[in-house]
Amino acid sequence: MMNETDRILPGVALMIAFCVIAPLIDVASKLAAQEVPVGVVTMGRFVVQAALMAPIALWMGLRLGMTRRALGLTALRAFCGIGSTYCFVAAVRVMPIADALAIVFVEPFIILLIGRLVLGEAVGPRRLWACVVGFVGALFVIQPSFAAFGVIALFPLGTALFFAIYMLVTRSLSRLVHPVAMQLQTAVVAAAMCLPLLVLGAMTGVPSLLPEPPQGIFWLWVFCVGLAATVSHMAITYALKFAPSSTLAPLHYLEIVTACIFGYVFFQDFPDALTWLGIAIIVASGLFVIYRERVIAAQERKARSAGVFSATSALPDP
Repeated sequence: MMNETDRILPGVALMIAFCVIAPLIDVASKLAAQEVPVGVVTMGRFVVQAALMAPIALWMGLRLGMTRRALGLTALRAFCGIGSTYCFVAAVRVMPIADALAIVFVEPFIILLIGRLVLGEAVGPRRLWACVVGFVGALFVIQPSFAAFGVIALFPLGTALFFAIYMLVTRSLSRLVHPVAMQLQTAVVAAAMCLPLLVLGAMTGVPSLLPEPPQGIFWLWVFCVGLAATVSHMAITYALKFAPSSTLAPLHYLEIVTACIFGYVFFQDFPDALTWLGIAIIVASGLFVIYRERVIAAQERKARSAGVFSATSALPDP
């Protein structure tokens, strides 16, 4: 039986694997979107993910039936997955990968704000100020990108918003559905949802939604989007199974480093000084939020322990 350290080490290894593989989604997306409409790349991601996950789910003998609540949450998760993917593919089609990804990293702050404003969760002033500072860092990244690419520089904020809701829904759905089944079901529902969008694109002539199939090497790039998404998402799913999120969360910022490396290797893109400043502010703010959540969790554990001790100390000796 594995001890706690033995479980944390594979969790950390899988998180690092996620940080290396996840930017390959962005590389493949950027390559594919040069010739393939963004809507087709988005749908291709989910079709490939469903095709890869189906035999795994069958081999594991998982039950794929869903309750009405699970189906509703899966549909919402799929919708957010589509929105997140579409916005990011549209962004990296013209923007450097690292710039777009840095803006997306405001997602933890959006989760905190949704928790405070929508779900009524307790969020202290220090974490709220960290959110403000994090958004200021995002503006340092957005400003030069907006000057160069126009409104498309705001698309990563759409990705951050959709992905924040995606994560909150995943949190609820994970109590009802096995992670592998969740990935398969979300992919199938998302692919089905993409079909009417492409039909709408054909009817309206919106370029990003035209149902034009890939040609030649672009089939490979679309397949790689789905492959990298499937492998990276399974890596982080099982990383969280082995190690607590408080341990893994700081490692997530390694993804910006690998994104910078891949952006330079494949596209000769490298962040400028203002973008690096924004990245540094976002990372520092995010790490502060993680630190505060650890402190609060430790205080809650201490308070619970003190409460248990007080209650038991009042009992007579047996």
